[in-house]
Amino acid sequence: MTRTLTRQVLFVQGGGEGAHDQWDDKLVASLRRELGSSYEIRYPRMPEERAPHYARWKRKLQEELSRLDDDAILVGHSIGATILIHALAETAPGRAIAGIFLVAAPFVGEGGWPSEEIEPRPDLATRLPQEPPIYFYHGREDETAPVEHLDRYAKAIPRAVTRLLDKRDHQLNNDLSEVADDIRRLGG
Repeated sequence: MTRTLTRQVLFVQGGGEGAHDQWDDKLVASLRRELGSSYEIRYPRMPEERAPHYARWKRKLQEELSRLDDDAILVGHSIGATILIHALAETAPGRAIAGIFLVAAPFVGEGGWPSEEIEPRPDLATRLPQEPPIYFYHGREDETAPVEHLDRYAKAIPRAVTRLLDKRDHQLNNDLSEVADDIRRLGG
């Protein structure tokens, strides 16, 4: 009997009251529909989602990363995406990552959001793992994280692919079809 191999996807939720069960669960459902059974989506609840703290979320991310196989895919939404990219810049994941996909990520640094916990990194691009492709997605109608944050990431990480999506909000209208298309293009 041949076992079908599935590729692991770690989805990191955004922050705020009810983010896991009332908001980002719809993004995960969209990704599951789009990717199908060849992908195993892990969707852990992050600690204290109402008021995300970088150190706690980073610790949780490190635990989750340690449970993944090589060539897993990382997807983050909103502040979860921001914490994910900074955590990867601080500490190598310890395994091969196939791709990093960040949705509506607020930029921390000059021209972005201030943070007392996340250190702005002018060398962000050089601190990240160099192998996996990095994608950013942002809705043009995002009223939570200004669309200019996408431009800031494009400048900070020139190798990243950026996708500005028309008529889409902070949740990308609960439609991650473009993210799924890019994930499938990775192959494997």
